[in-house]
Amino acid sequence: MKRIVLASQSPRRRMLMEMLGLDFVSIPAAAEESFFPNEQAQTGAERIARQKALSVAQDLSEGLVIAADTVVCCEGEIMGKPLDEEDAFKKLSRLSGKAHQVITAICIVDVGQQKIELESELTTVYFKNITPAEIRAYIATGQALDKAGAYGIQGLASVFVEKIDGCYFNVVGLPLSRLYNALKKQGVDLLGDQPDE
Repeated sequence: MKRIVLASQSPRRRMLMEMLGLDFVSIPAAAEESFFPNEQAQTGAERIARQKALSVAQDLSEGLVIAADTVVCCEGEIMGKPLDEEDAFKKLSRLSGKAHQVITAICIVDVGQQKIELESELTTVYFKNITPAEIRAYIATGQALDKAGAYGIQGLASVFVEKIDGCYFNVVGLPLSRLYNALKKQGVDLLGDQPDE
């Protein structure tokens, strides 16, 4: 099997990769995660994921580099990671009682073949109405500050979610079904060789 490198230090992405039983190493990517003016969420996420993958791939001679970028978009506004607690409060207040989209772009670079695979997944998340006191209490847990949209669905913010439409793991930060299919194209089958039926 090809050597697999995750171009991320995200504990959530590492946890999801481990859940799949992948043998991989983590190397943090050196890439600017800001969006251009008027850039669409999907376009920006794909551009950033590609930059992350290539920034790690350039120092390697072989293997598969996997990078991802997750963005939250509410009513056309792109929401990255909050700058501080006040920004987190504004973001969560904006999401309260509304549906928003979570887009994760995945880029896989086959270093030896110089082949790039770029895909993205979209999930709609519906938040219940959240009181200012609930938002402040959530921010006080420290779970809001390092995540796009100022929340992590796999933590305490799960109590804000009424329902989702799409891939749950996409909201966590790595759409696993899409990753599985992308890896299969690169010759990595997580389920092994299956006989034809």
